[in-house]
Amino acid sequence: MVRKIIFGAALLASLSNITSAQTKLATGTWRGALKTATGNEIPFNFEVSGSGKQELSIINSTERFKVPGVTAVGDSVFIKMPLFDSEFKLKQSGQTLTGQFIKHLGVRDVAQEFTATANTNYRFFKDAEKPQHNISGRWSAVFGQGGDRDTTVGEFKQVGAKVTGTFLTTTGDYRFLEGTLASNQLYLSCFDGGHAFLFTAKVADDNTLSEGKFFSGLTGTDVWAAVRNENAKLPDAYSLAALKPGYKKLAFTFKDLTGKEVSLEDERFKNKVVIIQIMGSWCPNCMDETAYMVNYYKKYHKKGVEVVGLAYERTTDFAKSQKSVTQIKDRFNIPYPLLITGYTSNKVETAKSLPMLTKVVGFPTTIIIDKTGDVRKIHTGFSGPGTGHYYTEFISEFEKLTDDLLAEKAL
Repeated sequence: MVRKIIFGAALLASLSNITSAQTKLATGTWRGALKTATGNEIPFNFEVSGSGKQELSIINSTERFKVPGVTAVGDSVFIKMPLFDSEFKLKQSGQTLTGQFIKHLGVRDVAQEFTATANTNYRFFKDAEKPQHNISGRWSAVFGQGGDRDTTVGEFKQVGAKVTGTFLTTTGDYRFLEGTLASNQLYLSCFDGGHAFLFTAKVADDNTLSEGKFFSGLTGTDVWAAVRNENAKLPDAYSLAALKPGYKKLAFTFKDLTGKEVSLEDERFKNKVVIIQIMGSWCPNCMDETAYMVNYYKKYHKKGVEVVGLAYERTTDFAKSQKSVTQIKDRFNIPYPLLITGYTSNKVETAKSLPMLTKVVGFPTTIIIDKTGDVRKIHTGFSGPGTGHYYTEFISEFEKLTDDLLAEKAL
């Protein structure tokens, strides 16, 4: 009887090991594709690594976005994105994954059909047609038809058929785009867990991109076109928002992640240069700014700089917002306080929370306060590392401004 029990236990353990082995994802490069409501695919690549606890690295140009939250149970695979409150719920069959990508938007969820295939290195085409043009350089782009349209600058680099780059706008950039120029057709995409983008266009000639289409997430669509323009540039990011007449200072009291109220009147901010980061855990451009701001804080805090993040989430529920903001805090090991404002990311709501501002144009917005407590500059948007020299120029300019403010005398 004892021998039968031992044998049965050994058999169960063996079967368990087999099941466990079957649930592992194939290591190497996969091709994933999100399907839009229009039937278009938004493709991206990711790498699976690890023989024990597995993780993903989502590939967009030079970026490798690590995703450690991979769980496999039987033929089910669950991938929890570390930011943006989104996840995959999938079924595995051999070298294929099928299922849904789900974004939790506070009051509702949005599910998008998803498929992925192992051992697949290409993004758009296994064998792309030879490109007829080279679009490397700077472009002036227009999105939408009629009405008020944001100034947009395209920056692209093409090597063979591979194209990388991004679009810059007054409120931020489209991060790391990657794709292909096949014959005279351009395809670019990116996915970071928060946003999924697909851009297509016809390259009419060396200086013209026409018939452009833009797909965002499940339902977002737009049209676009561009002309080569090496002098294209965005308006001054410090000119888009300001204090209302009669105001010099900013004032607020919001709770930190522990529920403690924090105000600019607190002693820690006295006679300090203070950087206010208007952000949200749902915002990829805010993620890029936060990654920079953590290093900036480490460099300048000991010199007399404080940084405070004001979080505007998808819900006014403190507990839900706290959970989302804690994720970004843990992801980047943020050493400065993050405050839950209790207002949503709707720009009208954001403006109500800080009534001394003329408006909040976009996320992120960065407010620079001098040692006397006066607002000296307001910077709208953020050009992240996917923008190349725009990013390095911002860092140089921003840190020069910090040095100048630190050199001023306090009260």
